[in-house]
Amino acid sequence: MRDRLVKRVGEAAAGGFVLAIGGLLAWILSTQVDYELLSSPLIARRFAEAFFLVVQIVVISSLLSVTLGVFVGLGRISTSRITGRIAKGYVEFFRGTPLLFQLFVIYFGVPRLWATGEFPFPDWALPAAIVGLTLNHGAYVGEAIRGGIDAVPDGQMEAARSLGMSRVMALREVVLPQAWRNALAAIGNDQIILVKDTSLLTVIAVPEIMSVFRNINSNQLDPWTPLVWVCVLYLVITMSMSQLVNGLERRSDWGSDSRMFGRLSGLGSGGDADGGEEA
Repeated sequence: MRDRLVKRVGEAAAGGFVLAIGGLLAWILSTQVDYELLSSPLIARRFAEAFFLVVQIVVISSLLSVTLGVFVGLGRISTSRITGRIAKGYVEFFRGTPLLFQLFVIYFGVPRLWATGEFPFPDWALPAAIVGLTLNHGAYVGEAIRGGIDAVPDGQMEAARSLGMSRVMALREVVLPQAWRNALAAIGNDQIILVKDTSLLTVIAVPEIMSVFRNINSNQLDPWTPLVWVCVLYLVITMSMSQLVNGLERRSDWGSDSRMFGRLSGLGSGGDADGGEEA
């Protein structure tokens, strides 16, 4: 009875929460939103331009941050004390300071290292945004990769070395595929956070989604109508990325070690196994 009562109370609380939020949203959409302004071609075009710009920034920054994160993660487990300390210092700095501070340093500080008029990038806002997001999220991805590697049993490396692999080959062929599988959920979550972090780019004059909202709100004095566009566009990007991560998780064949054992056997037999198949 006690378990059933707790279950019913939980269901009632969840249902009440959904009804309250749904009622609030219905009231806002019915009384606060100007649908004529919402469907304005000019507003739609401005948000569409900002949306595609954000998508470009996200795609480039995601690819670069994941690539950088792999190297940072490998640096964190390096047997070299110098490499390990440099990687740790990088992670501590970019995880320990706000992204907004990092964007200010890159956007305002870096051009001051050149004499006036000699900075090679006349339009520095977009490159600064990509560099800032890449460096910041590369640190988080690096820690996710390190955690994924640490979660791989030591016996995997020992088995690979016993088959004659070098440490580098064992990492590449045996450990990293499993580490990637272990870290995929954390990496996917970080990349979704990267999407939301693009909202900070308005402070360095990148015409992204929140920048368009601010301009429309200041002109029309109507926050709720452009906020509908903001909500829909961010959800489109984040939900698409969630589906991509879910697809990668399914393809990674969670919980099945048969493929890895087969991979180890094939790598251990080397060219003989290939030769036997060809024969």
